[in-house]
Amino acid sequence: MLSRRDFILTGSALASMPMLEGWEAAGLPLVDGASRHTISLNRNWTVARMSSAMPQHTSLDGDQSPQVTLPHCVSQLSWQRWDPSSWEDLWLYQRSLEIPQGLLGSRLFLHFDRVMANATTTVNGHSLPQHLGGFLPFEHEITNLVAGPANSLSIAVDSRWSNVPPSGSPKGPSSIDYMLPGGICGSAELRAVPQTFIKSVWAKPVSVLTPNRRLEVTCNIDSALVAPLPNSLVATLHHGERIVAQVSRTIDIMQNRQDVSLVLSDLKTVMLWDVDQPHLYDLVVTLFVGKSRLHTYRVRIGFREARFELNGFFLNGRRLLLFGLNRHELYPYVGFAAPDRAHRHDAEYLRHRLNCNIVRCSHYPQSKAFLNACDELGLLVWEEIPGWQYIGDDDWQNVALQNVEDMVRRDRNHPSIVIWGVRINESANDPDLYRRTSEMAKSLDDSRPTSGTMTPSSRKDWRERWHQDVFAFDDYHAAADGSVGIEEPIAGFPYLIAEAVGQYAYGTAKNFSRKYRRAGDPVEQAEQALLHAQAHSRAGAFPNCCGMMAWCGFDYTSLINAYSGVKCPGVVDIFRIPKLGAAFYLAQVDPAVRVVIEPSFYWDFGPRTPAGPGNKSLIFSNCNRIEVFLDGSKLASLKPERDAFPNLRYPPFVADLSVDGTGKPELRIDGYVGNVLSLSRSFSSDSSTDRLSLSADDAVIMADGSDATRVVFGATDKYGASRPFVEGEVKLSIEGPGIIVGDNPFGFADSGGVGAVWIKSKQDREGRIAIYAEHTFLGSNSLVIHSRKTLV
Repeated sequence: MLSRRDFILTGSALASMPMLEGWEAAGLPLVDGASRHTISLNRNWTVARMSSAMPQHTSLDGDQSPQVTLPHCVSQLSWQRWDPSSWEDLWLYQRSLEIPQGLLGSRLFLHFDRVMANATTTVNGHSLPQHLGGFLPFEHEITNLVAGPANSLSIAVDSRWSNVPPSGSPKGPSSIDYMLPGGICGSAELRAVPQTFIKSVWAKPVSVLTPNRRLEVTCNIDSALVAPLPNSLVATLHHGERIVAQVSRTIDIMQNRQDVSLVLSDLKTVMLWDVDQPHLYDLVVTLFVGKSRLHTYRVRIGFREARFELNGFFLNGRRLLLFGLNRHELYPYVGFAAPDRAHRHDAEYLRHRLNCNIVRCSHYPQSKAFLNACDELGLLVWEEIPGWQYIGDDDWQNVALQNVEDMVRRDRNHPSIVIWGVRINESANDPDLYRRTSEMAKSLDDSRPTSGTMTPSSRKDWRERWHQDVFAFDDYHAAADGSVGIEEPIAGFPYLIAEAVGQYAYGTAKNFSRKYRRAGDPVEQAEQALLHAQAHSRAGAFPNCCGMMAWCGFDYTSLINAYSGVKCPGVVDIFRIPKLGAAFYLAQVDPAVRVVIEPSFYWDFGPRTPAGPGNKSLIFSNCNRIEVFLDGSKLASLKPERDAFPNLRYPPFVADLSVDGTGKPELRIDGYVGNVLSLSRSFSSDSSTDRLSLSADDAVIMADGSDATRVVFGATDKYGASRPFVEGEVKLSIEGPGIIVGDNPFGFADSGGVGAVWIKSKQDREGRIAIYAEHTFLGSNSLVIHSRKTLV
């Protein structure tokens, strides 16, 4: 392992032992990623609205302005009824910037992961160029602006509707189908590097499926030295503790920036990254002066070949039908300012509960924590630039082009990403703009295809006005019988369905849209799983279709076709709790992994569901036979409906559940894999025995003041199945070093009997956190999590 001393040598001060001692005395940790010394700047910010007369160097009163930790949203949000006027303003964030003595001889960079939407940084009264756009990182070198150990830092955050993607339309926030709550929504840090350092590494696997596979590595070297020094670069590929390959090169580094290339070969033992076995490797590139290590850059990579062809998608030479959903990363109460663990849980949910092998990051580049998790879990990714239908003027388009560059530069080492979305979602054809965005992506990464969603309007004249590699279509139309319709793929290009189902009102002439609210129409809720099953089965009928990413995974906030500010096309709600529509996805898994029985109905005979499920009730399962019992008596033995869903691996079962509910019957479903009873689930219609459930995603969180875990509560029957349409309130209380972020008390009426809050840690406070929940008539429950300064 490299020591701290290996990293302190900086330019002309190579032999400066006092400098070494200063760095050691600073006690700074080494980190992965760029392997720089970093200081987190997530704590101790004050924030206030800026008046028009307030200069950015105004010192905020810490007693009057709240102290916050990052990530942070400027608005106090509920889970619904978000109001853009609550964040559309100028905001001033401030904190002190303490720089350890040992870093004062280094080059210093401020790095921000995400600021929504435009940001102007000021250090010691010196303003830096404004950064435009909220979804991608930016950094500023401040080496010449620091004034000793004690400095001031402020960020003027402009969260107003402005001429940058995805905003800019004269129609305002109601013109795009997702909200943009403002603030410093990601982490911030100070990065210290030598005078000459490795700024970035792009590692491209080549000829992966041949014995001559290699890794082409391009290192961007940034030097502030006037006189060149003899240097060498060493690139080492690691798999755990094992060195797989190594190569070195002698170079002369001049002032400013230059690219240096290396190639690692003899990689016969490398294991491929795949959706089922996502093998990852660490590439470590070290810059030497003589025999002294000057700087090291670490990046995680995977070896895989992903091809979109006329006859489908191929991963490592194997045809793989893409099966996925779209994802927004807007969360209740915090907007875009969720902790990293929430993003990771989303990836786990999509991959291992909803059984997707691909996700579309709609409609913006998403959290690096989410993409890291996709790499680790084997979840393929379509990533795209910010936007929604609207294309602005030249200034707006220049920001869109910059977004392409920043997105590709940040994320091109992720093996999970298999396609770049370089068109504004569902926009009209703009040949010049999309020629430029495609060329930009290709110039930075020629190993992945480009795409962008087409609609019936843009599809009409696409042949002379289209510049992407994969034709992706948002397919919202009904078949002649009112069920889901899927267009035949166009000929001559790889074809992919980027959206389908959504809230389109299949079979309903009066209404364009359905709202799959958990508190809404139970018949509509039950049909959502059926429509998704139809869509995937019918897309699978075309051998030249690469697959489908249906709309969508999670509910999100919007002003378009929403209910109280929440749009409900997700098969999972905004709290990340599965709806009936998720039943189809939950069952699409090999029973050797887990056996699943998921009805797409409520077993309930209450005021909203007096007739019960009815005669065409769908039960989704990966069993080959199920048996249905009513109060212990066998009602039916069922086989999956393969004729109606010929292209699904695990089609649903159809049961006649037209039963008399006055006696509050119990339902039992037994599932058989082969001839073995593998799972039995029971459901009670007697609401007098219902309970209040309470659970947390994580048993331990970090005591850093930023970390948080989701705590979920809901009404269930005595067997743990969700009870719909329960009202009343849940009142929460907490003991220990944590705070509740969310609605408290929480009303069940709009959420259909479920809800969630965040439990956030208190800064530097370790200990036991007890959460207590009490419902109006369901009783009470409690749980315990722990907050720790380090996680084992």
